[in-house]
Amino acid sequence: MVKTVGIVSLSRGTIGEDFVKHEVELGTKRLEEMGLKVKFMPNALKGIDYLEAHPEKRAEDLIAAYKDPEVDMILCAIGGDDTYRLLPYLFDNDELKKAVNDKLFLGFSDTTINHFMLHKVGVESFYGQSFLADICEMDKDILPYTKKYFTELITTGKIKEITPSDVWYESRTNFDLDQMGTALPMHEDNGFELLQGESSFDGEILGGCIDSIYDIFNGERYADMPVLCSKYELFPSKEDWKGKILLLESSEEQPSPEKYRAALQYLKDYGVFDVISGVLVGKPMDRKYEAEYKQVLKEVIANESLPIVCNINIGHALPRCIIPFGVEAVVDTSDRKMVKFTWQ
Repeated sequence: MVKTVGIVSLSRGTIGEDFVKHEVELGTKRLEEMGLKVKFMPNALKGIDYLEAHPEKRAEDLIAAYKDPEVDMILCAIGGDDTYRLLPYLFDNDELKKAVNDKLFLGFSDTTINHFMLHKVGVESFYGQSFLADICEMDKDILPYTKKYFTELITTGKIKEITPSDVWYESRTNFDLDQMGTALPMHEDNGFELLQGESSFDGEILGGCIDSIYDIFNGERYADMPVLCSKYELFPSKEDWKGKILLLESSEEQPSPEKYRAALQYLKDYGVFDVISGVLVGKPMDRKYEAEYKQVLKEVIANESLPIVCNINIGHALPRCIIPFGVEAVVDTSDRKMVKFTWQ
């Protein structure tokens, strides 16, 4: 059972800004009401400009959280777009490898890059939620489906299975103080959707935000990102992908179908689709480009026998489940439409 949560800002330093102070206070109170001690790591609240200028301080916080005997769970504050800049500070002297242990690690979005870092040093991690995006949700409480999975993780240290949410929510566009307690527009959801292939398949799940994966290969956003990712061999080898299930979800930037296609093409050229056992696809934020993404997936993969399951409640669309990486999973869309995980 988790007693102390260590909060880290590994990407954008948003939680250190005054404009989200009311959200941070709300999220902290909620964690404390769940019986948790909240520990912001030394640089987590230093703000956007400071942490953008000091990736080494973000790396120090991650190492410190792993080494801190009081911290049971490392919770990422939020995503961003440049956590790749931590690579030299975590890998040049095996700093990350020396520090890691079996503490819970939870984050999503640009944290995809951190998940690949942890995978590289052989550590299981959890994908799907963050402090600011989920715990600090400005509704009267954490969204019920989201809270269910977070509660399971902090009380058991595991996620046993995921099943579809009955509803989905439109994204919040106003985060001002006067929005506290306001509910999000809600719609009925239609469950996980088998787009193609067999209804049951298995393997360890790995992946994350397709925008971040695109940036590993493409230097449009940061010219040095593909260079650093290649130098440190961040993206798993084709052999490492063998038998795995690829998780893909799209960011709040809502990439165009053309960019989505380009990202998938990088994965295809790398050989990922030749060796994996299936693909899980997160519901797009506000369901934008949902039909287009499905069509692009089928066209680029061009293998009708590779299972693709869409509309998973993971990533940037609300609500969010939590998916473990590095744990054997069985996807079964034939009956209860669930994903079960087998823990050793």
